[in-house]
Amino acid sequence: MSIIGITTTVPIEVLIAKGYKVVDLNNVFITSEYYHKYIDIAERKGFPKSSCAWIKGIYGACVENNIKEIVGVVEGDCSSTKALVEVLKAEGVKIYPFSYPHIHNLKDVKKSINEFISSFNVDLKEIERIRAKLNKIRNLGKKLDKLTYIDNKATGFENHLYQVSFSDFNEDVEGFKKLLESKIKEISKRKPNSKKIRLGFIGVPPMTCDIYEFVEKLDAHFVYNEVQREFAFPRANNARNIYEQYYDYTYPYDLNFRLKEIKKQIHERKIDGIIHYTQAFCHRAIEDIIVKKELNIPVLNIEGDKLNTLDARTKLRIEAFLDMLSDLKEME
Repeated sequence: MSIIGITTTVPIEVLIAKGYKVVDLNNVFITSEYYHKYIDIAERKGFPKSSCAWIKGIYGACVENNIKEIVGVVEGDCSSTKALVEVLKAEGVKIYPFSYPHIHNLKDVKKSINEFISSFNVDLKEIERIRAKLNKIRNLGKKLDKLTYIDNKATGFENHLYQVSFSDFNEDVEGFKKLLESKIKEISKRKPNSKKIRLGFIGVPPMTCDIYEFVEKLDAHFVYNEVQREFAFPRANNARNIYEQYYDYTYPYDLNFRLKEIKKQIHERKIDGIIHYTQAFCHRAIEDIIVKKELNIPVLNIEGDKLNTLDARTKLRIEAFLDMLSDLKEME
């Protein structure tokens, strides 16, 4: 089976229909014990110190794992991906560009996906058959999510880990299905936790995954992971076809579209405060201005760079933020 790397969530149904094993290079990078090695590879190649660690990590993961074909999302995700794929192309990697259209309308989404389908010469009926199969597994993601914010049994990290893995179905569709079924059964048997503060995590999935364990020690619980949840396509069953499904996917489109769903989830999940994670040198950090203006609950912006653990300053800021939320709850 041929392997193809992806730089973020793409219409994976098309790639599976073509017979590829899909590998999300973000997951290869961040789950590696030697993740910093991938960054070093990119910097030795000439990637500037001031470029995003994720971009450097993706490059390093691609080179180190000898990935020869990549789908690069050149619009609707990282603004540096276009330059990244140009470098990889010059090194002999075959690049399939994909764009989430800047103008969020169904017509343009359909055009973009049709161009993607044409690149791989696959049948739409087969794509829809695979979509139906994958959406049954995505329903397991919804069950896990409910175990987090309704039953209060799954941890924020478990919610993050398994939902973010939907970008490539953990590189093994059937194996991932069995893993989710087993994990859901295990979590269902737990007693609910009783954390005082209910948090939401918005923004790109973090480099610093220890944030989930850290807040739990401070009587808080992440009950919402915005982008990770979108990777799992929680509203996929409402879509009549692949075009509608990827039109409804909030992450790659304008911030106002994302905020509508975020506001809905804040209300539904009874969230007390939001942590907005951004990556150093990323254009999305500027969006924090609008996020704080539009959301009617407290928001803390934290920024990650190369470290995969929280630094002391960020821990202090989170602790102060949670103290404030605790005081606000006591005043209610």
